[in-house]
Amino acid sequence: MSKMSKTVEPAPEIVPPPLARTLRIDELKDGEERSIEVNPGEREAVASLLDLAALDRLSFSFRVQRRGQGRLAIHGTLAACVTQTCVVSLEPVASTLEVPVEIEFWPLHLIEDRAETVDEAASHGTLDWPEPIVDNKIDLGSVLYETLATALDPYPKRNGVSFQWSEGAADTATEPDETPFAALKRLK
Repeated sequence: MSKMSKTVEPAPEIVPPPLARTLRIDELKDGEERSIEVNPGEREAVASLLDLAALDRLSFSFRVQRRGQGRLAIHGTLAACVTQTCVVSLEPVASTLEVPVEIEFWPLHLIEDRAETVDEAASHGTLDWPEPIVDNKIDLGSVLYETLATALDPYPKRNGVSFQWSEGAADTATEPDETPFAALKRLK
């Protein structure tokens, strides 16, 4: 008799988010203004994940607005000082971002009810999905990270830098009626 060995696969590693800012909703007042400053260690982690040369500042100023049925709306501005790498010269490209943010947080049961009507909402083009309120808390960390990630220039380029194949690129321009193969033959 042979025993069958059962291999147990290791559980997937749960990676904590790079940025967490959990707030209890019962401590947030309607119309209250708040701000979040991200510390240097967290900025370094975010910069690494987003392939930034530097992230010198990341902050979020916002106002809380209570809505019916336990929903919250957050309106604010994300501010960041980032340094990316030029896609042409590989030199640093510094920029300052000011990004408006509007997001709603809903109790989980309201999100589940909305999920039942997703097809109808999607057909009307009104599908802005709210974030969940979990255990009477909201997390603005993921909102900050995602907003920053989507606001970054995907192809940063220093002013005055252009991409040219070679010094003589202007000399090897093709004639309007010339085929690409003829241009390649001329380069030989």
